[in-house]
Amino acid sequence: MSPQEIEQFHRDGVLRLPGFHARARLAQSAARLRDEAQRRLATASFARALRKLPVFQQITRLSGALTAGELDRVLLTPELTARVGELAGRAPLGGQGAQVLASPPRQGAWTLDGLGWHVDLAADPQQQRVPGIQAFFLVDDVAPRGGATLALAGSHRATPGDLRAALRARDAGLEARLAALGVRVVEMCGRAGDTYLMDMRVLHAPAVNATPNLRLMATCRCLFAD
Repeated sequence: MSPQEIEQFHRDGVLRLPGFHARARLAQSAARLRDEAQRRLATASFARALRKLPVFQQITRLSGALTAGELDRVLLTPELTARVGELAGRAPLGGQGAQVLASPPRQGAWTLDGLGWHVDLAADPQQQRVPGIQAFFLVDDVAPRGGATLALAGSHRATPGDLRAALRARDAGLEARLAALGVRVVEMCGRAGDTYLMDMRVLHAPAVNATPNLRLMATCRCLFAD
């Protein structure tokens, strides 16, 4: 891990590692998950129930219907643990296991409005060290506006009240308001094998998949003793 990457992570709270896992390493998992998802979506009762759900509940439902299987072995490697430890300055307690993140295709128009922005660990003004790091893995290619998780880079350093005010803006003005706070939207799209590491104090949200392709990602969380 270069000093520049470590500096970027602490500044933005998000770091992209292009090609962290070899595409070939993920090919079997991508094919298996794609087949599982397509079988689910081809089942009339499942597809009908899915369509009745709000967009982001569709993601939860489809993701929960797919099995993580070999993803722990494929994704949660000693190299990942080492990278996480370098960024945090200490070794993690261990990952919580890989979870599938899947979105059905053609969910509607992509937007920044009405998203469920949240943090997994609340920011503590007294806490200088990174309390947790979440990894997001692209199991398959994910195009822009293809349902990739969104993160607000720099949000862990912004004033909460100012952030809340900015997020109340409509889509057209949101990015400009965030930029004034030193915050920007990062869409975790890219090619299979790309990996994003995120400080768990960073605001993030699921996104609409506006493409005709299934979105296949996975995630795991790494916590620390102090």
